[in-house]
Amino acid sequence: MPNDFGFDILGTAFSITVEEDEAYLQKVLAQYRAAVENTQNISGINEPLNIAILTGFLLCDEINKMKQQLENESIEVIERTMKLIAKLDHAFGVGDNGKNIQT
Repeated sequence: MPNDFGFDILGTAFSITVEEDEAYLQKVLAQYRAAVENTQNISGINEPLNIAILTGFLLCDEINKMKQQLENESIEVIERTMKLIAKLDHAFGVGDNGKNIQT
């Protein structure tokens, strides 16, 4: 059931209709506020629009780096799994000169 969620950030009030529960939204808002504060601290920018834009850019960068890391880890898991399967196949004689173990 949709709910209205209101919040204020960088001097601007927002109200959105969402399906998520308020505890989750408060957590997301706290993360965004922390990101905004971090952006202000590292950049020295004081203009709210510029802070919001730079924060969005930095968060997208972080998301893409995390996606790339997950993709790399997934590829590594697949490669390890294939090597393990090949070792098991070899140990059980599966695929060696047409020999297969019958169960």
